[in-house]
Amino acid sequence: MPTVIVPVGLNLGPSYRYVTPPDPNPEYWEVRLGNDSEELTDDEFQVWGRAFLDPERHARLEVTRETLQRDLLAAGAGPTNPGPVIDQLLDRGLLIEFDPNGELEKPFRRIKLYPLAEGMGNTPEEPDRRHIGHNGASLLQVTGITYSLWAFSSTEASLWEACASLDEENQRELQAGIDLERLTAQAAAHDVGVTIPALVASGCAFLDPVV
Repeated sequence: MPTVIVPVGLNLGPSYRYVTPPDPNPEYWEVRLGNDSEELTDDEFQVWGRAFLDPERHARLEVTRETLQRDLLAAGAGPTNPGPVIDQLLDRGLLIEFDPNGELEKPFRRIKLYPLAEGMGNTPEEPDRRHIGHNGASLLQVTGITYSLWAFSSTEASLWEACASLDEENQRELQAGIDLERLTAQAAAHDVGVTIPALVASGCAFLDPVV
């Protein structure tokens, strides 16, 4: 599976200068990142924002550093050489790369996952799937594990700690004699990892760095 690339931070929009006549070009674009905010140039914001633009490809785990660079060049907006800008945004923590099928402890110790949408529960027809959406419209169907992590993992020190907590809870229930399948932290991380790109791109969640 390719290494996906996903935006980190919460978009706070453009910031315009206090000048007369009004300047139609933002002085910078602001993104909340942890306890601070980052000021992005127009080129940087074009790169960061482009990483949100295709939820369907994110759901198929097809948005990588290479595809992001190609999309930017094809759009004709933003930097003419987006590679160095992508590297800078990765260094600043505004983008993150990970392999959803790979080792996830290291990247997931660096981030937290915050919900941005409505939890809509399951349905009688598909009790094993939970819905997430906006204004009563379902945008994503996810597993119970991902739903739980989406809803509650931000209360833990990191996304990895939330996965580890599910592991520990699963072990306690197994020891109590409850008939369950074994759920390791890595398995929980994989379950949510394959869905994080779609959660973020659809506006159902955002990632934030651990501070």
